[in-house]
Amino acid sequence: MNYRHAFHAGNFADCMKHVLLVWLLRAMARKPAGFFVLDTHSGRGRYDLEVGPAALTGEWRSGIGRLLGDPPEELSDYVGLVRQCGLYPGSPVLIRALLRPQDRLVCCELQPDEFSALKRLFRGDDHVAVHHRDAWEALGALLPPTERRALVLVDPPYEPLDDFSRLAERLSIGHGRFPSGVFAAWYPIKHRARVRQFHIALRETGVRDIVAAELWLREPLDATRLNGCGLAVINPPFRFGAEAPPILHALLARLGASEPGAGIVVERLVDE
Repeated sequence: MNYRHAFHAGNFADCMKHVLLVWLLRAMARKPAGFFVLDTHSGRGRYDLEVGPAALTGEWRSGIGRLLGDPPEELSDYVGLVRQCGLYPGSPVLIRALLRPQDRLVCCELQPDEFSALKRLFRGDDHVAVHHRDAWEALGALLPPTERRALVLVDPPYEPLDDFSRLAERLSIGHGRFPSGVFAAWYPIKHRARVRQFHIALRETGVRDIVAAELWLREPLDATRLNGCGLAVINPPFRFGAEAPPILHALLARLGASEPGAGIVVERLVDE
């Protein structure tokens, strides 16, 4: 695997994923009982946008760079956490910032240097465990947790051509191990055909209660470009379908997307 998220940290796709992740975590925390979070593809945890890979690509400037100044109310929680965390926070750091004393996080990362950085970041933190293990294997091995509530974030690099089909299969396995868990799977949108196939594969698993939230910067016609992204959520918390659209509309407006086909959709793929 040659993918390095540091080149893309803070881009529009990161913002879309993380703003919905923050909403999901807040929803999990509405109940006092502790919950478990599994982050299957964790990365190194935080990223310096001013130097190194992120500075080389500059993708963050058209992502988080457009949100930091006076964000709208729908984005203020997420942007406030980014400011609080310092260097741009990956999903493990955002999750950790919202954990309560009764909650815990398990991070999985397979790339040795990313794993080492993440391990150093959370050294001595009793609420976070960092595993050097395959994410797909973890979806079966680490579920069910001892807690009765869980959020599982799955964010593969989509470098192998079979990541889409593998994602549907492994989500089904994870759900079979822990049917009451909330599963959130991020996916890229380059062209429609691959996304349609993924949605069909999700429906064919037999898993119930699936909602897909998507955002596009442009019509998804060019397979060589990242035109948008989506988050498929199994067992979405109450009001996700109602509250995700205004969040995504606010994000799209701040990103300044004006190309033909730009837009958002939140649709139910499978009924409860």
